[in-house]
Amino acid sequence: MKYNIRGKNIEVTDAIRDYVERKIGKLDKYFDTPPSSDVNVNLSVYSDEQEIEVTIPMTNLVLRAEERHSDLYAAIDLVVEKLERQIRKYKTKVNRKFRQEGAAKHIFAELEKEAEAEKEQESDDIEIVRKKQFDLKPMDSEEAVLQMDMLGHGFYVFTNAVSGDTNVVYRRKDGKFGLIEPTA
Repeated sequence: MKYNIRGKNIEVTDAIRDYVERKIGKLDKYFDTPPSSDVNVNLSVYSDEQEIEVTIPMTNLVLRAEERHSDLYAAIDLVVEKLERQIRKYKTKVNRKFRQEGAAKHIFAELEKEAEAEKEQESDDIEIVRKKQFDLKPMDSEEAVLQMDMLGHGFYVFTNAVSGDTNVVYRRKDGKFGLIEPTA
């Protein structure tokens, strides 16, 4: 794997770089082929906490996890554990679905982080503070919920494999899931 390690309010030393590469490199055993592009690692230091955010873009999937801890090395260990859980959950789910449906294709769309709302500015002007673009790939609603959970988002936009329409799945306040479908 190739790594893109960046620090915010912290200098990324050789020791930190080696530790990150060694720990995340252990995830290699889960992949048949290495990730299609660089593994992005962002390290940030706040007053009393360190944060690590790791994004591993795959051909049909994006693995993403973040963790905060008072010790940077502990945060790295925790984020790797979180990524391992995501990988195991994904493989179990896909294998189960593959066995149930035979040789059906399982395609996941890439989705960036959901835009954060800026409530500090109290004005009548609507300001778009972040713009995201991504490819919509066909999948069923169950796969979209799985991808939403893996990314840690509250909603997920996808192309319905059956109808070809753009749909949205979202987590409801009661913890269940909702599906938004367009009407003619």
